[in-house]
Amino acid sequence: MTQSAGDAPALYDMDVVRGFALSALIWGIVGMTVGLVIALQLAWPELNWGIFHFGRLRPIHTNAVIFGFTLGVVFAGSYYGVQRLCRVRMYSDTLSRINLWGWNAIIVAAAVSLVLGASTSKEYAELEWPIDIAITVVWVVYAVNFFGTLAKRRERAMYAAIWFWIATILTIAMLHIVNSIELPVSMWKSYSAYAGVHDANIQWWYGHNAVGFLLTTPILGLMYYFLPKQAERPIYSHRLSILHFWSLIFIYIWAGPHHLIYSPLPDWAQTFGAAFSLMLILPSWGGMLNGLLTLRGAWHKVRTDPVLKMFVVGLTFYGMSTFEGPMMSIKTVNSLSHFTNWTIGHVHSGALGWVALTSFATLYYLVPRLWHTELYSWRLADLHFWTATLGIVLYVTPMWISGVTQGLMWRAVNPDGSLVYTFIDTVSAIRVYDIVRAVGGAIFLGGAFVMLYNVVMTVRKGTASAPAPTPPPVEAAAVAGGN
Repeated sequence: MTQSAGDAPALYDMDVVRGFALSALIWGIVGMTVGLVIALQLAWPELNWGIFHFGRLRPIHTNAVIFGFTLGVVFAGSYYGVQRLCRVRMYSDTLSRINLWGWNAIIVAAAVSLVLGASTSKEYAELEWPIDIAITVVWVVYAVNFFGTLAKRRERAMYAAIWFWIATILTIAMLHIVNSIELPVSMWKSYSAYAGVHDANIQWWYGHNAVGFLLTTPILGLMYYFLPKQAERPIYSHRLSILHFWSLIFIYIWAGPHHLIYSPLPDWAQTFGAAFSLMLILPSWGGMLNGLLTLRGAWHKVRTDPVLKMFVVGLTFYGMSTFEGPMMSIKTVNSLSHFTNWTIGHVHSGALGWVALTSFATLYYLVPRLWHTELYSWRLADLHFWTATLGIVLYVTPMWISGVTQGLMWRAVNPDGSLVYTFIDTVSAIRVYDIVRAVGGAIFLGGAFVMLYNVVMTVRKGTASAPAPTPPPVEAAAVAGGN
């Protein structure tokens, strides 16, 4: 591994990248540990203790892994990448510090408030109004810093990764503000400004696009920047990356109603959401193929490079989950899958397979360069890859099986129209799959602990002090290439 040029503090601000890289890994460990706890609670309900029950721990899990871990890696990767792609230091070191410490303070406040029962009960938007306001302020700080950096850039062309990060900043701002309009009735309680089916429609416009613009577009930005760098190959097609970008962001924003099929939402709106979901296959697979084809001439490196292995398997899961999701939006399929563990399997094939593996790969790329040393152990990184992959398979597969089992049992009827099975019959039938899911989660979490140890040892033997200044490279040319 060679040291990336241009790391001198006079050129680039790497302190904020180091801060987000470490905090993201910590929040990942916390969020995945809570995830394992709630998986065990589903298999053994007696593990629900006091206020630490599934209802309060589950949103802590989702908020920690989405906003603490994933978005922490996105902050780290985008701060690292945008400075190199623009060949300038961040617009403001002060804004970078506010972003770092403010965001981590928000995650702490979220965890404390949720375990104490302060919740709006909206999926991925459970946080009450004081924290919502803080999120808005810190997000604006990030946006000003990012766009200020673009405004003073020394490289005229903007590589695809920057476009995906721009889409994330603008769209998440819109989604958060619109969905969080609420009437406070006390310091830690508020009610949505919307009601009934309108509230549900706006919530899932937000919910699905939180997946689209927090767990897809910024992760694609990481892939477009860090995969070519690790493979030492230009992106396969710059034209395809731009086509991928514009088609994805246009289509994705309209797919939210597919979460409300067979609901009081007007039928035309349900069909509208399903139609756009099906169209999503094209740009999604275009991006997947662009990533995989970047490895043409470099596939021999995948055999020995755990970072590339994570990128490849992550892209494969991206393709799988972006095919499965549109299929589940088809009404006949949805009638079987909705409210079942199949949905849980789908979500985690994307969250663990695509998002987590790509995030892990990004951190493995960043950490040695941030501390100017070699990774402590590539064997441990390889062990992490295999444990993570095994954990994903043992998590997702039983959820698919149990989900189909649930759907078939719920729709089974006797000749007189009565249900063949009671609800508790389905709970008993899938318990073995809940246990296997917990085993898979434990293995995946074990791999994350292996990474934590590897990173800590790497930081201990490295230094944050940068080498002597060298002229920054033209990063866009290094990663764009292609046709």
